[in-house]
Amino acid sequence: MGIKITKMQGCGNDFVILDYEEFQKMNCNMADAAKKLCDRNFGIGADGLIIPNTETSDTDIGWYFYNSDGTTAQMCGNGMRCFAKYVYDKKLVEKKEFSVKTLAGIIKPTVLEDGQVRVNMSKPILEPNLIPFIPNHNLNYKISVKNRIFEGNAISMGNPHFVIFIKDDEDLMTLAKEYGPEIETGAEFPEKTNVEFIKIKSYKKIELCVWERGCGITLACGTGACASVVAGILNGLLENSVDVILPGGMVNVTWNGTPNKPDGDVFLTGPADYVFTAELNI
Repeated sequence: MGIKITKMQGCGNDFVILDYEEFQKMNCNMADAAKKLCDRNFGIGADGLIIPNTETSDTDIGWYFYNSDGTTAQMCGNGMRCFAKYVYDKKLVEKKEFSVKTLAGIIKPTVLEDGQVRVNMSKPILEPNLIPFIPNHNLNYKISVKNRIFEGNAISMGNPHFVIFIKDDEDLMTLAKEYGPEIETGAEFPEKTNVEFIKIKSYKKIELCVWERGCGITLACGTGACASVVAGILNGLLENSVDVILPGGMVNVTWNGTPNKPDGDVFLTGPADYVFTAELNI
């Protein structure tokens, strides 16, 4: 038996998208389907699995999102851009701006005329108990890992992040690979965390590498880009519209918050591209 799948990517963060009717042919639960399809040796290969949910009543559409290890994630910015273009092109929604039910709440993407997608990522979550983050302060928190101390910022964009600004003479990817797994599972993070290492290039541009919870190293992380810009603005390091350079490409993050008024929605804009469609034998 064959199932029809679509593979998409946003800045190299790649996803298998599977209609619910196709998923039912697999005769397994969604977590197992994610592990099988996302495996880069025995499956399609992807950072996550997305299944549209057309049965929602309070939004235009919903989704099921799973990391490659079979765990659920509350949100994924790059995945949402790919999902938005997919459901619009397949006419599962009839308008370019619509609402999506996620585990992080209602998210509103817009498919732009140039093919990019802008996503209203909602407000950043800064309260430690809601991130969740065990210490009682979330900004400029010092954490010890492998006999090294990092100062980071715990922020949630529907999923938890720990944002670390580093010096220009260090390699982002090396730091992410070496320290990301340790920080992800640190005692401060009861639901684990994504970990971002950032170099500030200017007030309007940063470079980022990420260790993603449930995935490991990925070429991009949309919610991580958002959390990083929020952290930079709150620390007085960045302006309100920032280009974020990721290993797989570039996105723009805009937030009108300030250290004195950390409010307002975060907007993520970037590409979403088809890789291929196929029929997979199962």
